[in-house]
Amino acid sequence: MSNIPDELRYTEEHEYVRSESDGVVTIGITDYAQGELGDIVYVDLPDVGTEVAKMDVFGTIEAVKAVSELFSPLTGEVVDINTALDGNPSLINQHPYEDGWMIKLRVQNLATIEELMSATDYAQHIGE
Repeated sequence: MSNIPDELRYTEEHEYVRSESDGVVTIGITDYAQGELGDIVYVDLPDVGTEVAKMDVFGTIEAVKAVSELFSPLTGEVVDINTALDGNPSLINQHPYEDGWMIKLRVQNLATIEELMSATDYAQHIGE
């Protein structure tokens, strides 16, 4: 069974959003997604300052068996990237919600976070 923290919001594409402060959110992939991908060997993330719109591809994640696109759950500006993933992309497998986060985004409209799935909705989405 996947770890689905209640305080996060989720997308159908298996990204999570954690609200931080001052309009900034942390984005990564869910425990379910990393489990489906298997051993993650590479992540390509955008540069700080990149503007992304909701559902834009903001990067790719490569596992031993697949390469997948990463979709932005919200519109905003990338204000930080997790550079630790450059040398250790397996952090996503080990701790997707802690050390395995991918980007921090300054969100254009905070109300849009509420449009994302709750933990309960996401659990139903993945059949748990």
